[in-house]
Amino acid sequence: MDLSTLGTETRNDKTGDLDRMSPTELLLAMNDEDQTVADAVRQAVPDIAAAVDVIVASLRQGGRLIYLGAGTSGRIGMLDAVEIPPTFGTTPERVIGLLAGGARAFGVAVEGAEDDPTRAVADLDAVGLTARDTVVGLAASGRTPYVVGGLDHARALGAATVSVACNTDAVTSRHADVAIEVPTGPEVLTGSTRLKAGTAEKLVCNMLSTATMARLGKVYGNLMVDMNATNEKLVDRARRIVAEAADTDLDTAARALAAAHGHAKTAIVLLLANCTAEEAAARLRAAADDVRAAVAA
Repeated sequence: MDLSTLGTETRNDKTGDLDRMSPTELLLAMNDEDQTVADAVRQAVPDIAAAVDVIVASLRQGGRLIYLGAGTSGRIGMLDAVEIPPTFGTTPERVIGLLAGGARAFGVAVEGAEDDPTRAVADLDAVGLTARDTVVGLAASGRTPYVVGGLDHARALGAATVSVACNTDAVTSRHADVAIEVPTGPEVLTGSTRLKAGTAEKLVCNMLSTATMARLGKVYGNLMVDMNATNEKLVDRARRIVAEAADTDLDTAARALAAAHGHAKTAIVLLLANCTAEEAAARLRAAADDVRAAVAA
């Protein structure tokens, strides 16, 4: 596929005078273009939902969500991955991000890394890819060889695959079980896919991981009941979460958290089921860690 024909690479006719715009004019132009991104993502919701089903199935059978990408796309996958453990109380190994050129490429560009599909094979093998995992290949252009190579390797091993691209009829779409295409169109700065395309990829990754964790019982209502309270701010948030979930006061929530060794989910079940912390923990284990099911048991 000729790179120059991609929507993400064509010139934006609304910003042809970018270098002559005042700061305010330039920023308003960017904001106008950014407002089109959410609508483009919305059109892809059915495919995003299908991907969530695939990822949930992987995690339920002990597999992992593995983001794979190069450049900005890979960095966005890594960013989403590292936020999952503190937000949802998972182990770091459950959701991981792989970046062409390795972790050092997060801060310093490794030129040419994205052009080698065999690098993705090696990176996936290094993390012990299995058929239980789901690999999400992120490529704004939809044609990155590193991502194509990784998706093909994952499929060959029997792993589930999802592609995310910001152009239609993307090459990566033909190498994945579920293809998510979010055509974001010409960038304000021609070809700079860290802008609208990057924003779209960030939104999609947020949707994939958040919806997956919600389906896995990692939230109660819209509360982060499995968060790790690792600093003063988060301890306060955990107390407020327990108080909200159990419809009680902060002092009662604090006592329940102390009995539950700081685990908000256990403290909530303790209060709602009027049981001990030990019984609350047992209820959660029997209910596959789902608060509503544990309380109803």
